[in-house]
Amino acid sequence: MVEKRLEQNEKEQQMSFHTKVVLIGFFGGLIWSSVWYFSFFFNFIRVGPALMLLPWTLGDWKDTYIGQLVGIAVIMILSIGLAYLYKVTLQKVKSMWAGVGFGILLWVLVFYILNPLFPGLKTVQNLDSNTIVTSICLFALYGLFVGYSISYEYGEQKRG
Repeated sequence: MVEKRLEQNEKEQQMSFHTKVVLIGFFGGLIWSSVWYFSFFFNFIRVGPALMLLPWTLGDWKDTYIGQLVGIAVIMILSIGLAYLYKVTLQKVKSMWAGVGFGILLWVLVFYILNPLFPGLKTVQNLDSNTIVTSICLFALYGLFVGYSISYEYGEQKRG
């Protein structure tokens, strides 16, 4: 007798937690740096994703849309590392506020602590209020996305 393999009886192959963290970081960087670029394009913020290129690149190309797109790509790669950092430090925290705090901490790191590394980036005291508020919100939403997604996947791994 030939046994039929029914589709509903087959078990779905699950991705590993590490793969999910990579994807969360990658897409978190893609989504939120794209929102950052649109905020820059529509003049809600004075600095775009090309900010990440300032310490390493020369030339005026980094101020064009190509520089912004390369900045988005750099942020996507850096975001994978940040997702792993969140996984190592805060994955067990079940509150969305941990992710928001993580994002705000990243904002403080970029705009206060690492500010001397970014030539052309004004100090926070010299930035306009639209740039400050918009960038804090973007970083907080990025942290919320990455943090909540990783904590959720961690909970699913423990449960299943």
